[in-house]
Amino acid sequence: MHKSRLTRNIRLGIKNLMLHKMRSLLTMLGVVFGVASVIAMLSVGEGASRQALDQIRKLGSNLIIASSVKPAADENSAVQQNSRMLIYGLLYDDQKRIEECIPYVRKIVPVRLVRKPGILGERSIDLRVVGTNAGWFDMVRRKLLAGRVFVQNDVAENARICVLTEHGARRLLATEETIGTDVSIGDRNLEVVGIVQSEAGGESVQLPDRQIDVYMPITTMIESYGEIVAERASGTRTIEQIELHKLLVEVDDISNVERSAQAIEAMLERFHERKDYSLSVPLTLLRQAEATKRTFNIVLGSIAGISLLVGGIGIMNIMLASVTERTREIGVRRAIGAKRRQIVGQFLIETVVLSGTGGLIGIVLGLAIPWIITALTDMPTVVSPFSIILALTISMTVGLVFGLYPAARAAQLDPIEALRHE
Repeated sequence: MHKSRLTRNIRLGIKNLMLHKMRSLLTMLGVVFGVASVIAMLSVGEGASRQALDQIRKLGSNLIIASSVKPAADENSAVQQNSRMLIYGLLYDDQKRIEECIPYVRKIVPVRLVRKPGILGERSIDLRVVGTNAGWFDMVRRKLLAGRVFVQNDVAENARICVLTEHGARRLLATEETIGTDVSIGDRNLEVVGIVQSEAGGESVQLPDRQIDVYMPITTMIESYGEIVAERASGTRTIEQIELHKLLVEVDDISNVERSAQAIEAMLERFHERKDYSLSVPLTLLRQAEATKRTFNIVLGSIAGISLLVGGIGIMNIMLASVTERTREIGVRRAIGAKRRQIVGQFLIETVVLSGTGGLIGIVLGLAIPWIITALTDMPTVVSPFSIILALTISMTVGLVFGLYPAARAAQLDPIEALRHE
């Protein structure tokens, strides 16, 4: 009985709304765009946040990265005295002190960086040369595509070998045998013994590797290129001496990361007169990024929720107009025995039909917008089930809340006065 009455009321509600198709459609548009904007904005925020979080996680939650940083005073002096040698950054002694004095350190990897052209025949590419030891490939885990990575014996023997990233291999070895080929890195010929897959987009989160990297034993790099780097830019010649550009420190347990970072910071501060270093702790970055993600989603959801609020006001407006137009109908129904709760139910059904239909159309549009954004801009978007459920729930709630007042007003009409209404 109740089910058949509900079905009849729903059909009646749809029929009443169809009497004013254009007005009902325009009213639904507020809900449609509100739901679509909630889903689209949350998907854009979720995609950007997830990409940043994934990149940070790839650094390793138990990793600490120390980097050499040119002090501001040296930058100014380099402009004024272009022949001055700048000596700054991390030292081999820093590596020894961290290994010997920090109890939680499991492994430490030294890194030197220079930029050199890679040449093979007529092909060339600008490469970032990474001088390191075998521990690099344990900390910065990337898929091995061909050959092998160098081992500690290669470092001890100053082996003239290198490992290319896939990007460099495609540019240099396009028509050559991949493994065993000699390539010129700077003015040194090195044998390619392996190719690894590297990660793109590392600039924003300080990933240790880049697409344009080539890896070689740190001993071979020092023997080949020395420790002094000279660069000329805009007529200014800069000479720098840096022992180590980075130190990758692996801690034994994630619970010891922050205390180890504090200890390393204190140690570097003690033995460096200037602030010529910086520390990056992926675990801290991860926590900050997760907090920022929550705030970002709340802000985006709130902004999009305003559209749903406007849609709710539109629903209230049309329902108030509908009450005025159907005053006589309400009077007739009340006169033949309809109860107030039945009148309330009838008008609420109509608002739910409006908001529900608008919500479903909005979901379809909200799913399409992120796909279009990704197709046109390559920006990652992630539509979560939570955003769909949230948007639909809010749209239905908006319909009910903003439909209550018109429904209550219709139920409170005096039957006699309503019958006299023209």
